[in-house]
Amino acid sequence: MKTFVYIDHFKGEVQPASWEALGLGKSLGAVSALVFGSGVDAIAKAAFEYGADEVLVAEDAALLDFRVEPYAATLSAFVSSLSASPDLILFPTTARTRELAAMIAVDLNTGVLTDISALEASGNEVVATRPIYEGKLIEKTVCSGKPIIATIRGRAFPKPEADASKSGTATKVEVKADALTEVTGYSASESAVNLGDAGVIVSGGRGVSNNPSLQPPAGMDEKQAELWRAQQGFAIITDLANALGGAVGASRAAVDAGYIPYSHQVGQTGKVVTPDLYIACGISGAIQHLVGMRNAKLVVAINKDSDAPIFKQARYGVVGDLFQIVPALTEAFKKKLGK
Repeated sequence: MKTFVYIDHFKGEVQPASWEALGLGKSLGAVSALVFGSGVDAIAKAAFEYGADEVLVAEDAALLDFRVEPYAATLSAFVSSLSASPDLILFPTTARTRELAAMIAVDLNTGVLTDISALEASGNEVVATRPIYEGKLIEKTVCSGKPIIATIRGRAFPKPEADASKSGTATKVEVKADALTEVTGYSASESAVNLGDAGVIVSGGRGVSNNPSLQPPAGMDEKQAELWRAQQGFAIITDLANALGGAVGASRAAVDAGYIPYSHQVGQTGKVVTPDLYIACGISGAIQHLVGMRNAKLVVAINKDSDAPIFKQARYGVVGDLFQIVPALTEAFKKKLGK
């Protein structure tokens, strides 16, 4: 099976799921990496090291910033020009690639299999597995169009090991630079957190504000005192996440209460994550949250309520006060990891 894999990056920083997609493509046969942008020599070199048999580079100043029109026009025109088009085009799932995959599917008169977590190939037919109905069901689906376009769920497939001894010469692709839009600048988000690529996530819920032993500064009203306690609670969560080299997540209840920015939210209306370890602290386990983290390889729950739904999802459950348990865990991990 001939597979193209799109390497998604932002200003030279490659999304790790791109390499996972490359590994998946390699498992199916010959794989060509697609690298678009300006000044992308280092990415093309890395693509060879991660196992690409061929690297196709579309490089132009017009592609310095991601704009879907020139990216889609370039990719669609290139695929259409081939005497034998690829059987499969794989994308990691990001905001950019969702838009790009959809646009080239229109251009190439085919369909898109989205957010896939498993892939089986038999000849030129591909059967994709993906979660539906908030993860309650798993469906197997196929695409009758050619080439097949698919976006993969991050951390659903193993990331190959880079081999610095592998190298090659990239092939240039003609760029279609026309676009109706332009990028005039960037502004930093309120909080930079990448939960989708995190191997360890420590999340907090409404329970992080329920530490009665903390006395807020004088002059605070009830709401201000709640937010102050929540800040102290999330500081404890952050300490544990840092000790484990992980990221900080949150439930929707914690986000809606203003305890932490939306970018940390795990759940149906937040991020869907698949870490190796997920530690839920003070989270009851509403279905909205479970949808976002139920595919974690190992779930640990800490909650004072022994009947909390989160314990049904957890491999290990600790019934107790998170304000005592989480700091103790942090110190134990620091000692174990030599931090």
